[in-house]
This record gives sequence, C-alpha cells and structure tokens, in this order.
Amino acid sequence: MIRQCTILFGCLALGELIVWATGIPLPSSIIGMLLLTLFLKLGWLRLEWVKGMSDFLVANLGFFFVPPGVALMLYFDVIKAELLPITVATVVSTVVVLVVTGQVHQLLRKKRNK
Repeated sequence: MIRQCTILFGCLALGELIVWATGIPLPSSIIGMLLLTLFLKLGWLRLEWVKGMSDFLVANLGFFFVPPGVALMLYFDVIKAELLPITVATVVSTVVVLVVTGQVHQLLRKKRNK
C-alpha cells in the first residue's frame, strides 16, 4: 500500500514540478495522470503496483465531490441571478464537445481503415 501511494503521489509531484518549471497552463493532477499513463504504457510501472490504491480511489470517487457540492451552496444567489447564461453555456459547450468528439472519432476511424 505504501508503494502504491508513493507511485501515485510521485506522479502527482512530478506533474506539479513540470507545471512549476514550465508554466504550462494545465492542472498538475492532469499532468501527473498523463505521466502515470505514460509510465504504465512504457512498462516502467506495472499495473499491479498501483491497482489496489487506484481501485480504492475509484470506488470512493463520490466522496471527492462532496466538498465542491457543499461549497456550491454558498453561491446559490449567484447561480440564481445568472441561471440563463449558465444554462446556455452548459448546453452549448455540451453540444460542441459531442460534435467535436464525433468528428474526431470519424476522422480517426477513416484513417485507421485506410
């Protein structure tokens, strides 16, 4: 369990170091996840080394959304005042993501079939 935590937190720390050193405008947790994926794909890390902790974190993922949900309650007045722009932005961005994802999938599928 200590090795699993060390590997996961090490990738997170490495992502934090990369963001600090380069100024990349991405969250360090995303960089850390990408590094973990890269290390697993390259075979530098074995899945068994992180599987237990990863399974635990995924199984308890809902608990990680409780603090942001509670913090959201503090902004109900802002949400109520800006409900229309929030709704429009949500709907438009969802449609854009679906369309772009579909187009990219079709493009990659055509290239793969060639």
